[in-house]
Amino acid sequence: MGCICGFAVATGAASRLVFGYDSYGNTCGQKNSKIEGIELSGEDQTQKRFVFFLDPCNIDLVNRKIKSMALCVSKCPDTELKTYSDVKKFATANESYLCSYQVPISKYTSHADRSTLCPKLPVPASKSIPMFHRCTPVDISCYTKFAEALITFVSDNSMLHRLITGVMTSREIIMGLCVLALVLSMILMVIIRYISAVLVWILTALVVLGSLGGTGVLWWLYVDHKKSLNNLIASDEVEVAKDNVQALLVYAIAATIFTVILLLLMFFMRKRVALTIALFHVAGKVFIHLPLLVFQPFWTFLALMFFWMYWIMVLLFLGTTGHPTQNEKGLVEFKMNGPLQYMTWYHAVGLIWISEFILACQQMTVAGAVVTYYFTRQDKSKLPLTPILSSVFRLLRYHIGTVAKGSFIITLVKIPRLILMYIHNQLKGKENACARCMLKACICCLWCLEKCLNYLNQNAYAATAINSTNFCTSAKDAFVILVENALRVAAINTVGDFVLFLGKILIVSSTAFVGVLALNYQRDYTVWVLPLIIVCLFAFLVAHCFLSIYEIVVDVLFLCFAIDTKYNDGSPGKEYYMDKALMVRDHGVHFKYLFK
Repeated sequence: MGCICGFAVATGAASRLVFGYDSYGNTCGQKNSKIEGIELSGEDQTQKRFVFFLDPCNIDLVNRKIKSMALCVSKCPDTELKTYSDVKKFATANESYLCSYQVPISKYTSHADRSTLCPKLPVPASKSIPMFHRCTPVDISCYTKFAEALITFVSDNSMLHRLITGVMTSREIIMGLCVLALVLSMILMVIIRYISAVLVWILTALVVLGSLGGTGVLWWLYVDHKKSLNNLIASDEVEVAKDNVQALLVYAIAATIFTVILLLLMFFMRKRVALTIALFHVAGKVFIHLPLLVFQPFWTFLALMFFWMYWIMVLLFLGTTGHPTQNEKGLVEFKMNGPLQYMTWYHAVGLIWISEFILACQQMTVAGAVVTYYFTRQDKSKLPLTPILSSVFRLLRYHIGTVAKGSFIITLVKIPRLILMYIHNQLKGKENACARCMLKACICCLWCLEKCLNYLNQNAYAATAINSTNFCTSAKDAFVILVENALRVAAINTVGDFVLFLGKILIVSSTAFVGVLALNYQRDYTVWVLPLIIVCLFAFLVAHCFLSIYEIVVDVLFLCFAIDTKYNDGSPGKEYYMDKALMVRDHGVHFKYLFK
């Protein structure tokens, strides 16, 4: 991707993007070389720093570009010009020529081709875009075709105006609520270890009571309908009632079987549920000893933002690179030919891969810090001064290839899924039912595969942090460990994910409640919808970012725990590394690992 950026800059695409170019291939604000076969090219445009479009409202909605002729001018018209005489006066006074270069100022009002070589009247007042030197109309209503739905919505009612006004009026409250969501997320990461046991057992009780209650209601309905069957006389009613009774019997039997299986699973997995609670408790301790883990989402978000900005910049460069060619109207466009035209696709793949790479670096950093915490003996004061920085150093020095390979595998699965989603959207309403079903099935399968690989990659990074092995070896070791502890993994992922989901809901609902109370005092503004939606979305995003770090810590702790119990038994020379919260006393003397 660096080579693509260098190529775009070297071929002049960067200067054409920033300074703009006219319809004859001249870059505004600099001297230009003659382009063979194109007259009026090679002009000295040093004093003409702005791009002016003769008809800026002539927009191609399909290709998303302005179809008008473009010229380099020394000044954008700051007032509306209603006649060609006004255009002539503006050009004379400011030496800013708004008609094509071959039309002299004296011919502005009488030239035979002034309808095509001069701007469309009236010429709207415009100003230049900062940094990009394009003359843009001040009144954006000229883009009615491009924003027809929005303008219709605004003209039909004042709802959009009221919503925007409400956001601006409540901006202090919105910012305060966003900060509140941030603080609540940090607090929850510390106290969740104390409330996880309560949440888990409440969840378990609700599931058991709900399944028993539902099964009892189904059996009661079956008996009641069977008794009332004898009171029916009409034959058609009897047939319908018999069908209902038969269906209720099937439902009741299925619910009974489901309830029995569920109760058996609850009984046999009760200790594994307790393991999940213990892991949450230890994860809380990790954040106490490694408080900088809380800030990992910030660094990841900043890295993603910088990369996405760079990616968009290079993409814009690619839009103005290539060889100059004339279109059907004789205007110059820059297009890439041959193999170079595929650079945009390569750039799109780079967006997915590098984004996944940055997320994988976060997972590797967290895994390295947690592994250091876990495998430091009971005295945690022996931890390195900065475990997270040490983890980052090990990542940069030893494990960059591991992270690159893992993120590339995710990219290989994500790209076909995105392609299939694009095809599905393009063919919506045109394909037959069988093709639509097959497309959705393929998309679903690839999504499931991506999620499984994401989980395996995360554990592979933890195994790499533990054993310092390559990606393939670490993935194999992690897979074996996960298979050997399948029931524990199921308990942790189901119960643990639900606890974290409840945490997200708690943060969003608390922030929304405080938002309602705060907006209630702002009587001059009654529409609360948009401010509350913004606050709730931000609160959920923040809670997801922070609690996803908590989830990574729990998963890494479990893998460490599984490896610890596999190779150690608590005997002299093979003492456990685990926290005491993951142990139970056996006769008050020896420690056995929790719920073997």
